[in-house]
Amino acid sequence: MFSVGIVGTGSYVPENVMTNRDFEKFVDTNDEWISSRTGIRERRIAPKDMPVSELCYQAGLRALEDAKVAPEDVDLVIVATITPDYVFPATACLVADRLGAKNAAAFDLEAGCTGFIYGVATASQFVATGMYKTALVIGGETMSKILNWEDRSTCILFGDGAGAAVLQPVEEGFGFLSFELGADGSGGELLSQPAGGSKYPASLETIEKNLHAVQMAGKEVYKFAVRIMGEVAIKVLEKAGLTHEDVDLMIPHQANMRIVDAAVKRLGISPDKVIINLDKYGNMSAASIPVALDESFKEGRIAEGDTIVMVGFGTGLTWGACVLRWRKAGLKTND
Repeated sequence: MFSVGIVGTGSYVPENVMTNRDFEKFVDTNDEWISSRTGIRERRIAPKDMPVSELCYQAGLRALEDAKVAPEDVDLVIVATITPDYVFPATACLVADRLGAKNAAAFDLEAGCTGFIYGVATASQFVATGMYKTALVIGGETMSKILNWEDRSTCILFGDGAGAAVLQPVEEGFGFLSFELGADGSGGELLSQPAGGSKYPASLETIEKNLHAVQMAGKEVYKFAVRIMGEVAIKVLEKAGLTHEDVDLMIPHQANMRIVDAAVKRLGISPDKVIINLDKYGNMSAASIPVALDESFKEGRIAEGDTIVMVGFGTGLTWGACVLRWRKAGLKTND
């Protein structure tokens, strides 16, 4: 079994910035109300003709360049998304084709905002066993395309973007040290897009009732998130044989500042070790953690040997966390 780490990262967000003040033009809200309750000040919105595959392609391209990996050397592409281009084919197949990853297997993974954690946990198993050497995991979303822009409780929260990571074998003692994944389907309807699947196929009625847009029971999801974020972070550190004192950096899912604060307090780490970018991007679902990871590295906040905790929660309900000891150099071919 090989140790598996992240040897390259990349991210991409659309150019169009939508500020809190922009919402004042069409819903009953204001900048102070949004920022004080969520921590969000602006978010990026993809053009109507830009599918999520474009964001994923751009992020994936940057990650491969960062890792100095040729597309034809990629063995596996996983795209974590709840806003795919189509119900089928998988967005991962389209992205792999556009990247030129002609030798890669490809599939989509749906775990909502926990998608990137589920994705790297899945991909790392293929690499750890030696079945594949190089995997590309992308978390990408165009949440703006599934929002009810008249519902102020949801439309203010989300943004569009994509983040990617290249996984390869790394030196023993580095890379992913532990994973913790979970799900509770009894809470599935608390955060959902009801129509468009086999239960409620698209119809005039589903469109009129806005059932193709995000539906969220905000208070219940908030209570779940506040509890689970801290719990899963503690569990994943215990699995790795570590404590909160060993954490150099925490990258939480960027959903709500109050949720992040509660998790940080529960874990007992210093707030200056926590990466926050939700003020710029809002909740990008599966893209939030990989975008924050990429920006953290590019800004020099991650050093060789740092212990990083990534933790998230999402629709399903799902949750997940991982501990990563940073080493950006993969093993040489003859290792």
